[in-house]
This record gives sequence, structure tokens and C-alpha cells, in this order.
Amino acid sequence: MRRWKITAAALAAACLLTGCSQAEPLEEPEDMLPSFGEEEPAEEAGPVLPERFALPYMPGQSLDPADCADGMQQTAASLLYEGLFRLDGRFEPQPCLCVSYTHDEAALRYTFALREGVSFSDGSPLTARDVKASLDRARDSDRYRSRLSGIASVSAGGNSVTVSLNRPNAALPALLDIPVVKQQNGSVPLGTGPYFYAEEETGAYLIANQSWWRGERRPVERIALVEARDEAAMLYRFSSHEVQLITADLTGVTAVSTTGSVGCVDAETAVLQYVGCNTSRAPLDSPALRRCLSAGINRANVTGAYLSGHGRPAAFPVSPASALYPADLEEDYSPGSFAAALTESGYAPERPLTLLVNEENRFKSAIAAYLAESWTAGGVPVEVRVLPWEEYAAALAAGDFDLYYGETRLTADWDLGSLLEPEGPLNYGHWSSPDTSRLLAEFAGAENRAAAMRSLCAHLKEQAPILPVCFKTSSVLTQAEVVEGLEPTAAEPFYALGQCVIRLKEE
Repeated sequence: MRRWKITAAALAAACLLTGCSQAEPLEEPEDMLPSFGEEEPAEEAGPVLPERFALPYMPGQSLDPADCADGMQQTAASLLYEGLFRLDGRFEPQPCLCVSYTHDEAALRYTFALREGVSFSDGSPLTARDVKASLDRARDSDRYRSRLSGIASVSAGGNSVTVSLNRPNAALPALLDIPVVKQQNGSVPLGTGPYFYAEEETGAYLIANQSWWRGERRPVERIALVEARDEAAMLYRFSSHEVQLITADLTGVTAVSTTGSVGCVDAETAVLQYVGCNTSRAPLDSPALRRCLSAGINRANVTGAYLSGHGRPAAFPVSPASALYPADLEEDYSPGSFAAALTESGYAPERPLTLLVNEENRFKSAIAAYLAESWTAGGVPVEVRVLPWEEYAAALAAGDFDLYYGETRLTADWDLGSLLEPEGPLNYGHWSSPDTSRLLAEFAGAENRAAAMRSLCAHLKEQAPILPVCFKTSSVLTQAEVVEGLEPTAAEPFYALGQCVIRLKEE
């Protein structure tokens, strides 16, 4: 988890970093980037503290976690609702509304025992029926349908919930951080979280839930919700100090810029950026050439220079933040390793390879240009085709590429079937291997998941059907010196709520 104090100029520069060409390999990228570690000179008057703590939200839009909008709505909703489990910063599921669970030997049937003494914010008790209803709704929602596609049925009985699967999954709890709600009319269902939603003539707000089962301290009793109809309005509210915390993707499609002194804490995500290979046609049907291209990726340079540090280099499709990441299989980048791998492959270029990237994200376009120049300089000619999203997606679906720069959000059970199974919806390179399918299945049901993941990654390192580059991080921006002690996760900006300190102006 990274922390910086960011000046306005530094944040704007970081977000606009790839607006111009950056094809030169940057061996020391930090020297060419705005500094995120330097403190501004302290002002004699001290920090300007707000009279209240406020978050942005979109009035009239749902706060129901099954269908609320990404961004500011999810930030507010994360304080209202809880799931059976919470994912910590290493993507490990920690029991929350579930106190314990068991499963059969095949990892096809799970029974979750619910925590006693949990109530919703209206004082009504949490029941197994509420959990079942929430999971069934999630299975039908656009947000969670794909994640829960392996669930065949959910049943409730007494104080437990049983989930039956249509395929083994030894890591099912990692998928069950889905918020549990009590259904009612309206767009803000009741939850069991540390706050609940309320309205008065002056506007909407969150107020501390006095029946919260965890009973931990809250940094403030009341959080104002300030209207922000869109992202531009959210940034204006933040820059004008009307709200003190926002979440942002600093390497996304939309550039983010603010004014003033801003604190930034990054959270690990399961968003993988990678190079996909068209393994169904020459010359990318050669594992040796694919290994050569992987050896030619300076992953640390990509994250340091082109993502401004908002990412973690990764040679495998599992986050380095996870205990499952096989760090011992990594090899350090060096031009010599790339040259040796090229010699071993026996590759003799007959035409430049094409690398597709979508034009909407300038960070991705810059990374693609850097990779193409690095490979070309090393002896593998590569040309970049920058396409609008619709044309990019159509070219992938048609297999009209050699390589493409892609991004996908993986699930915390690290199911890679969508990328690597023959019928996987993201398997644009038409990779098909019985060994890959076997190792994927073994990992899904493995009791020793670390060993199974290591075997899978060793195989992927050898075959290289995709070339992982990094996992992105998400950012929580705060007004400097107002919020301290944040330890955010991708789903919960206030994950360690009990240690968070919010400083307000004294009356």
C-alpha cells in the first residue's frame, strides 16, 4: 500500500504523463516523473480543517450495492453494508457476517454459519433468509452475475446458508464479500454496516449505526453527502474542499486533476494488464518466441514510468500482493536475457508483428508504444495499431492481430478460465492446451492452493499464451492532514475504519 502527499502540479503531471510520445526506455523513471514523496513547506497557519467530513454522492441514484454506480456511490455504500467475508489487502477472505464454514471433499457444497447477534440498522436481526435473498439477487445482477456463475443454488436453514456449486472451487469464500441487505422499497436498502443512510431538509448524510455488531470506534458520528452529478462535479467538490475524500483511477481514461495539497493512498486491485498473443497463427504459435517477448518486457519500467507507480509489476496472472504469487519463478529483466531468449527461439523476422491497443486510454497507448520500441530495438519488429474501442474489440473478436494490450478485472479466487480455456470469452488468442485446462481444474479444487498455483504459473511461464505486465492499483485521494490512518482495499476505502482519524475544525 503506497502513500504520497501530492501537490496539484504533481497530480496533474502524473495524469497527463502519456499525453506526449514516450518511446524511450526509462531505466530510472523516477527521475522523469513528478515526485510523490516530497512534503510541501509547512505553512505557518497550519492545515485548513473542515467543519464537517463529507463524501460526494449522486442524489436520486441507487446506493443498492447490487446495482449502484461505480465510484462515489460505491464509496458511500461501503460504509452501509457488509458481506459474509471481507477481502483484506492480500485478497484473503476474512470472516465478517459468517463466523465459520465447512465444505465437502469435492469443494462443491459449502455451509456457512452466520454470526449471532448481528442486526440491520433498523434493529431487525440478520437471518439466513436475508443472506440467501442477497446472494440470489447478486446472481441475477449485472455486477455479480459473472463472478457467481459457478453457483448452482443457495438455500437457507436455521442460522446457516448452504451454497451448491456446479464446478469445484476451493476458494469460494473469496467471492463472497458481496454485501448483504434487507430488502425494502427504495434505492437504499438496510445494511449491517457501521453507518446508515438518512435525510433531512439540509440534505442526505450517513450517521453512525449504534447497533453495529462490531462496536468499533468510528472516526466521526456523521458524514455529510454532498451532491455531485458526475465525475467533473466530484472533482470540483474535492478541489473546493466541500468533500474531503474521493476514489480515483489515476491511470484511467479520464484524466484527474485537483488543486491544493492532496494525500494519496493506493490499494491493491485484481485488475491485470497483459499482452495477449495470437497463438493460432505464425509466428506467435511458437512458445519460444512468446517467451522471448515476455523476457523483453521491463515490467518495473512500465509501472514506474508509464503508470506513475500506480501498479505492481507481475510476471504471472495473480497479484504479487497475494500469498499465492510464485515470486521464486520470476526472472529479473535485462537486455541480455531478451537477447539470449531471441537466439534460443531461432526467430527470423519476415514482417513486423502488429500490437493492438485501444486509443481511449493514453496510458495504455504509451505502454504499447514503449513495448513495441523495446522489442523492435531488441530484434523483434513490432508495429502498434491504435484503434477506437469498437474497432479494437472487433479486431480481437476476428483474430485480426498478432499481439494486443489488454486489461481485465480478475476475481479474488484467481480463476483464469476466461483467459485460458478454449471457450473462455477473453481467449482472443485461441489458446488451447489440455495441460493448461488440467492445471486450471487442479488449482480450482486444490487444498494446497499455493502449490497448485505455482505449478500452473510454471506451465504458463513455459508456454506464455499471455504475457502478464502488471496489476493496477486504485487510489484514495484525501485533503492533506484531514484524514489519516487509511488502509484501503479495492472494495473498501475505509477498510481499517477503527484506526482512521478524521481531523475537523474545532468549534
